[in-house]
Amino acid sequence: MRNLIALSACCLVIGTAGAADPVVPPSKSVPNIRPNLAAAAAADRANIEKEPTAAGGPKYVPPARKNPAASAAAQREEEARAEAELSEKIAQRLAEMRANQAARIASAEKARKQKAVKAAAAEVAAKAPPPRVYGTHWTYEGESGPANWSKINSDWAKCSSGSRQSPIDIRDGMKVDLEQIAFDYRPSGFNVTDNGHTVQVMVGPGNYLSVAGRTYELQQFHFHRPAEERVNGKGFEMVVHLVHKDPEGRLAVLALLLERGKPQATIQTVWNNLPLEKGDTAMPSIVLDPNDMLPQRRDYYTFMGSLTTPPCTEGVLWLVMKEPVQASPAQLALFSRLYPFNARPIQANSGRMIKESN
Repeated sequence: MRNLIALSACCLVIGTAGAADPVVPPSKSVPNIRPNLAAAAAADRANIEKEPTAAGGPKYVPPARKNPAASAAAQREEEARAEAELSEKIAQRLAEMRANQAARIASAEKARKQKAVKAAAAEVAAKAPPPRVYGTHWTYEGESGPANWSKINSDWAKCSSGSRQSPIDIRDGMKVDLEQIAFDYRPSGFNVTDNGHTVQVMVGPGNYLSVAGRTYELQQFHFHRPAEERVNGKGFEMVVHLVHKDPEGRLAVLALLLERGKPQATIQTVWNNLPLEKGDTAMPSIVLDPNDMLPQRRDYYTFMGSLTTPPCTEGVLWLVMKEPVQASPAQLALFSRLYPFNARPIQANSGRMIKESN
């Protein structure tokens, strides 16, 4: 085939060159070779087709020419097949993308719902009341001291949330003509308990005070060191609180401020009958008269407050005598050996009204 192409090219070059040369009449001595060249090419083509290959194989046959129409149809078929495969791949990819997007949306929605559930639970927990506690141990200092009383027992919530807590610094009182407190105390049997917070004296029935149209019966009295109340910022070494209750359960506390001076007979009677152990109660066979503790002057301050120990109940009528009561240094020192400090800190006045005798 290569030989045939080469011969054809030579013929074409010779033919072109011959066409450009001027026509020269043939000479009788030089023969015309053009017909011979064409004949030789034809003979070579015939010989190639007849001669077998060097290896003895089949003779060389030139490839047949392709049908242009068939080639175009095959090409269109191939393009259609490729286009179909591409469309299928695109469809598969789009399906995968849609599935991934749907999964992401579902995951985001699940996360949103979980977050909403957690937020709702947190809101419910925030609004829910704290779990109730029922501790009973309290002190005047440390972790169980006044700052934490409300956390020890749920029933003591007023110790931190109340607006009329005691004790207070009594100042800026409104001087008015207060009615005199009517005392109806008498010699009575008693017992003395060292309850771990103070020395408490339970008094027999029949001791009363009357004020503002109500009558209250004396229940018990006890001691604090230093005095829990202050008067215009001034503190006192000790105080006696006499707790009274009326038939409807209302409380009134009479406060007697103590200062150093001569011995106090009723206090000495209590000291003489102290129990030997904390938590014990002494029950003497003698009597004491609460009247012996009252000062000569009966002027007083009055305001609404609370108990100064848990549960810090409010709605308590306070009556604080203006004139202090004297007790000897030895009597004051004896109590300090038992309870060096058993006073609640001063509480906010919170705008409450304070009245005092002229």
